[in-house]
Amino acid sequence: MAVNGPSAEARRAREIRGRLERLHERIQAWCQRYGRRPEEIRLLAVSKTFPPADVRAAAAAGQCRFGESYVAEALAKQVHLAALPLEWHFIGPIQSNKTRRLAAAFDWIQSLDTERLARRLDAQRPPGRPPLNVLIQVNVSGEASKRGVAPAALPALAEVVAALPRLRLRGLMAIPAPSDDFAAQRRAFAALRGLQEDLQARGWALDVLSMGMSGDLEAAIAEGATLVRVGTGIFGPRPTR
Repeated sequence: MAVNGPSAEARRAREIRGRLERLHERIQAWCQRYGRRPEEIRLLAVSKTFPPADVRAAAAAGQCRFGESYVAEALAKQVHLAALPLEWHFIGPIQSNKTRRLAAAFDWIQSLDTERLARRLDAQRPPGRPPLNVLIQVNVSGEASKRGVAPAALPALAEVVAALPRLRLRGLMAIPAPSDDFAAQRRAFAALRGLQEDLQARGWALDVLSMGMSGDLEAAIAEGATLVRVGTGIFGPRPTR
């Protein structure tokens, strides 16, 4: 009699678990190399374009934080996974006509970059929810094609965000220009860390520095990241939307 092997879903879940285990091992090794403590670094699984079953598999392996970039996709995923105690982060460009849904459905917004969007999110955060955790996205590389506030304009925006009652300013986020040069990666992340330290010196109690993805994770950890965003390193090649 033929014996059925594991289902495709079970194989996929095992693959995701194995990727997560190897990722945590690499993070631990890099922390040891650069004098960091692994518990200082939180992992955000970037689940955009991946199906709810993959999120469920990662959650079963102990992952609780997930990042999404497309509002409609994220909201549908949240409905499928409503029974799980997950923390949802929005990491994509914010469109003003979608701020109401973002303010209601997410625990964190990592890509805030204008006063106008901050005020919309603050006004539209439902009264029964705790303040929305926000990170200000900074364009540390000065790329014209990339979102993010310019470093020189950061203190003024931080002052506005910190004063809004339905938002809680937690720190900064950046997506530097891609580079295979480890030293260049470190310089970009060091610049973001310096901007955060400047805001802390001005009196803001910021505790999150979101930087580093699959291709530059080691450099981000070396320069003080407290939250890293990994998609393909957990779920594999990203499917086409």
